[in-house]
Amino acid sequence: MPPSLQIGPYTVTALTDGEGPFFSPRSQAFPEATDAQWAAADRFDPGALDAEGGWRLQFRAYAVRSERGVTLVDAGIGPADSPAASWAPVPGALPASMAAAGIEPAEVDTVVLTHLHTDHVGWAVVGGEQARPFFPNAAYLLQQAELDAIEEINPHLRSSVIAPLRATGQLRLLDGDTPLGGGERVVATPGHTLGHQSVLVASGRELVAVTGDLLVHAIQVLHPELAYAHEMDAGQARGSREQVLRMGADTLYLATPHLTEPFIAR
Repeated sequence: MPPSLQIGPYTVTALTDGEGPFFSPRSQAFPEATDAQWAAADRFDPGALDAEGGWRLQFRAYAVRSERGVTLVDAGIGPADSPAASWAPVPGALPASMAAAGIEPAEVDTVVLTHLHTDHVGWAVVGGEQARPFFPNAAYLLQQAELDAIEEINPHLRSSVIAPLRATGQLRLLDGDTPLGGGERVVATPGHTLGHQSVLVASGRELVAVTGDLLVHAIQVLHPELAYAHEMDAGQARGSREQVLRMGADTLYLATPHLTEPFIAR
């Protein structure tokens, strides 16, 4: 059974899709980080440092399940022919992880795509030339600002992901913060990409933030002010990170796609 967190009526489950190295040295990804900051991050998340000193990533999606339905946050790296195949460890294991959690693709009623980087949309649409949404009964939620920036992010995704979702009427474009039918809430967290979004799951004074690439490495949890080289707007991304990390809750759980541990309590 994949790791999960129970928060009120919600079960938040971490769904592994793969594991592998980052495509460049971490010192290039965080050029302003000091040796002391790296040492602290390595103590916080030792699993992210491989034997050669490189950055090792997890690739995850998250399912949020309640009596009102199943929401999937992100769609992983995808099958062998997915858009992420040029750099990510495809084929991904998301379908097997979902099966282990007792979730069928047809049960998913909402897919929140945090952003349009290829390691987050891999299972959204499958089938190559016979393209079809992998989650046949789901509305796929994307910020309008993200779609507006697609030419800068990855123009190939317009035909491979966006067009098939539009053809089946499953694409739903959002404009900022939006409540979901299951009781969760999408919040705009721009900066990593211009339309990046995260998902908040709250019950009482407990809060789970499913962060997408708002947080890609432990060094950002410890030092949210540090710029990440692959952010479209570093200042905006810093503000979004700080906003989420400051959210008022007795317990804030961070559910991140790339850190070693799927849930971190703050």
